[in-house]
Amino acid sequence: MELMLSKIKKLKFLNKRLCGIWLIWIGFIIFLGTLLGGNYLINPFIFSVGYALGYFFIFCTPLFRKHFSYGKHSKFQAKTSKLSVILLFVLMCLFSGRYFGVNNYRLIWLGALLATAIHFIPFSIVHGKLLLIMSIPLILTSLLGILDSNISFCYLAFIDAVIKILFGIILFISKKPTGTV
Repeated sequence: MELMLSKIKKLKFLNKRLCGIWLIWIGFIIFLGTLLGGNYLINPFIFSVGYALGYFFIFCTPLFRKHFSYGKHSKFQAKTSKLSVILLFVLMCLFSGRYFGVNNYRLIWLGALLATAIHFIPFSIVHGKLLLIMSIPLILTSLLGILDSNISFCYLAFIDAVIKILFGIILFISKKPTGTV
């Protein structure tokens, strides 16, 4: 435990600007997908294509890395990042999986948004404490939608998108690769 805490204290958040761009991008994709969602609530084609294109261009092209990254993650952060993504998919299956059989798109998407919000907690080790702070309103928004079916899904999705965009902007404009932001 002490070894892990000493690793966390020495962390540099070299890719938080890339994370910020990603959050802004995916926030807009959620917003657009919700506007055009129809019966699916968030249009799966817009979300899937937007997610894939954004991931490829933001994280896999040298252009973005060159201009918006301060370097590579530490090995500890790289492992944490992989574990966080695995956690995301496990949680999505647990929260949303059972609703695919009955086509309950509201609970499918709210489960996916909740899983995403929770996966930001360990991701705070990779991109800074701001992700930990961001996870709180995202979790609360998703849980509120799950517990109260009278709240319009569109409002919940728009709130989720706005939170991601705002925190993405904060991460993007941050200049220092170290610290808690």
